[in-house]
Amino acid sequence: MKKIVGILLALVMVLSVVSAFAASEIIVISREEGSGTRGAFVELTGVETKEAGDQTYIEAIIESGTAAVITTVESTPTAIGYISLGSLNDTVKALQVEGVDATVENILSGDYVLARPFNIATKGDVSPLVADFIAFIFSEEAQALVMEEGYISQGFSEYTPADVEGKITVGGSTSVYPLMQKFEEAYEALKGGKVDVEVQGGGSTVGMTGAKDGTFDVGMASRELKDSELEVLTPYVVAMDGIAVIVNNENEVNSLTMEQIKSIFIGETTDWAAVME
Repeated sequence: MKKIVGILLALVMVLSVVSAFAASEIIVISREEGSGTRGAFVELTGVETKEAGDQTYIEAIIESGTAAVITTVESTPTAIGYISLGSLNDTVKALQVEGVDATVENILSGDYVLARPFNIATKGDVSPLVADFIAFIFSEEAQALVMEEGYISQGFSEYTPADVEGKITVGGSTSVYPLMQKFEEAYEALKGGKVDVEVQGGGSTVGMTGAKDGTFDVGMASRELKDSELEVLTPYVVAMDGIAVIVNNENEVNSLTMEQIKSIFIGETTDWAAVME
């Protein structure tokens, strides 16, 4: 009898925890304006429309950078955010979207719908050094780095190294930044110290603005370029990446629909009970 009572008490405690979580307010974590990840996310999920613009929940916590989003979600049991799939680690949980796991295979098959390009962009005619660096990015060696880092390669081209030297300044998307650092290290090693590639963050809009005004030789954007940017810049898709919708590891929700994601991020759905299975 005592054993049965103990089991019942344990069950009541578990149900109480689940009930408490279900009644918890959803803490929405988003990215700063100008972030390519935010731009791609709000467009893909319908949080942004041509008629209404970006409708991100006014009470969302705004973080600058992927690492900050992960840290906040990891430390906040009822939080939800979104990050580059290539930056996902086991400190947070990636939700299924429409019942589909966020994986490279599912992005390639088209089953996972939250995916976007990693672009670099330049303005006008570029120097032989910049041209060689871009050619290297599309080489077999560099595109192997794309896959090693968990992103999706668009294929590679034959690369013949040019005899160049000097400095290249690259800036923009914090999502593209870690991959660009890998390109930087490999390219500088290939050139034996004759080339210096400086990589800066700042966000996709900063990257495209810098490429336009000459601050950067190469800009980075983790989204499609806008029409106004395409008027003066030439883009190159260096990889494809998914956007992972992430929650705390203790969160009991495993999957959301696109409509539920939109509803959460515009502030219509504000507690977890509304999306519990």
